[in-house]
Amino acid sequence: MAAPPAADSRLLVIYASQTGNAMDAAERVGRQAERGGCPAVDVLPMDSFDPSCLLNERFVVFVVSTTGQGDPPDSMKGFWRYLLNKNLGTSWLEGVRYAVFGLGDSGYQKYNFPAKKLDRRLLHLGAEPIIQVGLGDDQHPSGYEGALDHWLLSLWESLNQTTPSLLPRMSDIINPDLNILGDAKVEVIYHSSGEAQQDSYLSDFKNLIDRARSMSPALQFNNNDEEPHYMLQMVSNQRLTKEDTDRDVRHFELENPSSGITYQVGDTLEILPSQNPSAVDSFIERCNLDPDCYITVRAKDRVKISEGSLVNGFIDRIKLKAFVALTMDVASASPRRYFFEVMSYFATAEHEKEKLQYFASPEGRDDLYQYNQKEGRTVLEVLEDFPSVLMPFEWTRHGLCSSWLARLNPNEENLIPCWLHHGSLPPPRPSIPLILIGPGTGCAPFRAFVAERAAWSTSEPTAPILFFFGCRNQDNDFLYKDFWYAHAHDQGVLSSKKGGGFFVAFSRDQPQKVYVQHRIMEQSQSVWNLLNNEAAIYIAGSSTKMPADVTDALEEVICREGGMSKENASKWLRKLERDGRFHIETWS
Repeated sequence: MAAPPAADSRLLVIYASQTGNAMDAAERVGRQAERGGCPAVDVLPMDSFDPSCLLNERFVVFVVSTTGQGDPPDSMKGFWRYLLNKNLGTSWLEGVRYAVFGLGDSGYQKYNFPAKKLDRRLLHLGAEPIIQVGLGDDQHPSGYEGALDHWLLSLWESLNQTTPSLLPRMSDIINPDLNILGDAKVEVIYHSSGEAQQDSYLSDFKNLIDRARSMSPALQFNNNDEEPHYMLQMVSNQRLTKEDTDRDVRHFELENPSSGITYQVGDTLEILPSQNPSAVDSFIERCNLDPDCYITVRAKDRVKISEGSLVNGFIDRIKLKAFVALTMDVASASPRRYFFEVMSYFATAEHEKEKLQYFASPEGRDDLYQYNQKEGRTVLEVLEDFPSVLMPFEWTRHGLCSSWLARLNPNEENLIPCWLHHGSLPPPRPSIPLILIGPGTGCAPFRAFVAERAAWSTSEPTAPILFFFGCRNQDNDFLYKDFWYAHAHDQGVLSSKKGGGFFVAFSRDQPQKVYVQHRIMEQSQSVWNLLNNEAAIYIAGSSTKMPADVTDALEEVICREGGMSKENASKWLRKLERDGRFHIETWS
């Protein structure tokens, strides 16, 4: 646990991240503080800071993401448990000034709950807020940065008013010199291929997996298993949407060539992907790097590196091409905003430099979103769009390849390193009636629920299931159509004969759009009857407006069928959640 000595001239930035976004935001806080001349800035993951030392700090910024149904990230849980200690009095943090920025999604009922609860608890323990809690929203066209820009400016202005010595170059934050770049956080040492050939580490494949896996902040789970639980072979890669549509949704099947796999319904599978070799080669060539050399990557002095970045502060003698293939997503994910700022420093063509500086500015944020995220540009494509940029390798960010699976051929021998983890949707007992709402890819966990209940039904009575599915068109993206209809007919677990039902909304097959919430209202009596029989509600799918719209529809059902007011219907649903009968899992 790190707990550096406190000082009035130090700003401590603590983040709790699940996929890397909170870490990015925290690093931005740290960079701006350094640019403003703050004498000492430390950026730390929350699980590496001793919470008992918090009372020794003077200025602390917390950046906290949200997971699941308004839950804190894994790295926050120990810190939060400590803060809930009843022995901590209301003056324990007296003298500590703090600010909290949360990353969440207003599509969830518990929008930014970890940040809001942390803010309230710090205040209760006697700390003084510098400014109000900031709430980043994935629903904003620019994501969480839509709120972060203004919040950061307010933070620096407030600190500068009360403690001007903390930011002696405040003007450099307001009007930054975009021709000055700070130091890279890591150092890359290059070795010749002959010099590194004798390194026994390179022959240990599982060590290589461990090192590569640890370099992605998106792969931080509760357990710290280093070796893969399984090395799985893909046996099926099936596209579920039509080839001529713009959406590519796939069904994958993996098996263990040597033995079975132990898991339960609702578990999640973590994989360590690689990348298309041609994309890796193109990236290395574009950056003018030697693919056959070996590198050591290590943290620079005084730089705090999270466990999600480097193992023990360094990666020793790994082949550059392997490092890129296993840790850097160059051909699928869009780069972060800071990437464009860094690129601007290394652009030699003036028009490219100006364009990159604009993209990195608050004024260019929306145009960057259109160019970058909305049009789905990759790191490699961005670099190719700005040919004058020759960026040193130590400035290139690590990431996780996300489209690699779609390119795998089941007929080829591709062993995939995999880890199994418990999911956030608890598997229901067969005796519990279910109301499942899963439009689009949200149907995936419910396919497993239905298949398991069908297996149970062969040997014992099972409770009914109502399943509401939605997609754009019946012909283009009706995912698992045959599976659902098979279980909705005769005595299937989704059949009306078993007290269940399968209801589909095709949003674009008619002039008036129809969504799952409309189908729920049409079946309000059936929904209410199951709720009165102790049914559990599960919602899964896109984190846009769907969860809020479905929740509103459920409240309307309760009002209509139960004769309740809107307020009481909302309370009724919240009680279901407290009782473990209302679950939401969404993704962007």
